[in-house]
Amino acid sequence: MAQQNQNADTQQNAGSPHNAPGTGPDLSDVDGLGYEQAREQLVDIVSRLEAGGTTLEESLQLWERGEALATRCEQWLDGARERLDAARARREDREQAASSNE
Repeated sequence: MAQQNQNADTQQNAGSPHNAPGTGPDLSDVDGLGYEQAREQLVDIVSRLEAGGTTLEESLQLWERGEALATRCEQWLDGARERLDAARARREDREQAASSNE
């Protein structure tokens, strides 16, 4: 059910007839998505683009949303890398402190 709702949201935001030709899709929701949500929507968009059957305008809107979703995924992954690096640095500091106390 959640997948159907996300697919409907993706379709509504990416190929909406409410967007005038030449204007991009509404991407205001992308910044609030978690990694898994953004990735799932991105996978759906790639599948739709690969399947074809969309108009040029719909394809452009899907592409733009896909780019925004890819950027969002990168932001999450960059944040995860930073957290891992910080955890490693703390561990190394503790190990150095322990070895200097010996």
